[in-house]
Amino acid sequence: MDLLDEMRGLITRHTAVGLRRGIVDGVTIASVDRPTFPVGTFSTPSLAIVAQGVKRTVLNGVPYDYRAGQYLVVSVDLPVIGQALEASPDRPFVVFSMSLRPADIAPLLLEAGAAGKPPAFTGMAVSDASPELLDPVVRLLRIADRPDDLRVLAPGYQREILWWLINGDQGALVRQIGLVDGNLAHISRGIRWIREHYREQLSVTDLAGLCGMSASSFHRHFRAATSMTPVQFQKQIRLQTARTLLMTRSGNVADIGYFVGYESPSQFSREYRKVFGVSPGRDAAQLSAMAQEDTRRELVDEPA
Repeated sequence: MDLLDEMRGLITRHTAVGLRRGIVDGVTIASVDRPTFPVGTFSTPSLAIVAQGVKRTVLNGVPYDYRAGQYLVVSVDLPVIGQALEASPDRPFVVFSMSLRPADIAPLLLEAGAAGKPPAFTGMAVSDASPELLDPVVRLLRIADRPDDLRVLAPGYQREILWWLINGDQGALVRQIGLVDGNLAHISRGIRWIREHYREQLSVTDLAGLCGMSASSFHRHFRAATSMTPVQFQKQIRLQTARTLLMTRSGNVADIGYFVGYESPSQFSREYRKVFGVSPGRDAAQLSAMAQEDTRRELVDEPA
């Protein structure tokens, strides 16, 4: 059996459709049987390998599509919009995901030696998955329902996955995650600050100082990693948070705008429309209708 076919079969066997399942710390699998609506989320440093179907992740208006046999690497926390583009009951969208943690990557850099490729500085990239990368993924999935085997063997399989990533097409990008004193680590510190203080006024000069960089260097490297300026990044967080609130809470649109940091309702509506294509009020109504439709489908799909 082909490695990708086996990976697809194992994930399908180990997950219920529409649900995400944790295998071990930092590793999840999921499958969905219908295309999903675009959903804003915060993507953390991670690897996602698609075994079937097509996923789209949009960063600052730029789509990254990856399909069966391809993987996405995210190197820093990023506000993105994600959706499954191709999925059906006969051919569900199936994906394997693993967190990329600096503490796990750093020791491998000592073993890997000097990088053979020029360093990359970007937040997200797509590549084809090699057989060497898929092999430890499949071996990990084979023992997904054997707790004793997982406890002993899973750390080694995860380490092997990281090894092949470091030595693959996106190796330079993954290496950056493990460099504690690298520029990506400094930018990550700034990203964490913005996430925690997104409602406050942002001073790029002060934030650069917090990250130990000059304002010009911080601005240049921040944009390279996220495709956005710090101010644009903050705006994305505000708007995605507002959209979540519109979907989960009833309330005045202007109040939600004020809550996420906007001082002007008109500015909030204008920037919301620019990102999501509709006004906040209309989007709230559409999101509510989508949620009701999903609930209706789930009830119809339930066995009698």
